[in-house]
Amino acid sequence: MTNPPSEASSSVGAGLRIGVLALQGDFREHIHAVEAAGATGVGIRRPAELDDIDGLIIPGGESTTIDKLARIFELADPIRKQIASGLPVYGSCAGMILLADDIADPATDLAGNPQQTFGGLDITVRRNAFGRQRESFETDLDFKGLEFSAGESGVDPVHAVFIRGPWVERVGPGVEILAQVEPGKATHTDTLHGLARIVAVRSGRLLATSFHPEVTGEKRVHELFIRMIRGEV
Repeated sequence: MTNPPSEASSSVGAGLRIGVLALQGDFREHIHAVEAAGATGVGIRRPAELDDIDGLIIPGGESTTIDKLARIFELADPIRKQIASGLPVYGSCAGMILLADDIADPATDLAGNPQQTFGGLDITVRRNAFGRQRESFETDLDFKGLEFSAGESGVDPVHAVFIRGPWVERVGPGVEILAQVEPGKATHTDTLHGLARIVAVRSGRLLATSFHPEVTGEKRVHELFIRMIRGEV
């Protein structure tokens, strides 16, 4: 299912400059998504490029690789400072892991050091929680915060694709749960252990999803982020 932008949604990002961390992962798809909403999308590879953006997207990919490259290219600390100063940031899949304050099962390097995150979201995530690549799946989600897209029949569900996706195991008091995968909605329900699993959260100007709206043509999550940047929601 895709949600082609309406005339209104295709201009909602007009005048905004949104950076996408372009070290690894599907950053090109995110750039296309924000440009479809009328914003200017720019790849971020150097610290100075963070100074001229209205919001930042951390894409799906390999969280450990993005972590290492962000430190190599001296982007990690500047991103942390931007988050602390209130820059709106959206992370999808690996981006959710990198925005989390805690990882339940962090990867470690050869010296035994755990992977690092940028932090900002008071959540604990579990990496690859839904399984490996062969256990990727799609499902429809009830997603809070998309009232701007409501039609006569209400808000359509979000069609979500999970590719080695994380889930959220703990949320802090200031974190809003936007979407969950209910038992029976995954193709391999044994991994859910009969529990609903949190897959989308928001805290202030930070947004994160376990899934990849950028690969399905689902435009409303990016539009929600743009409206967050503008202070409309």
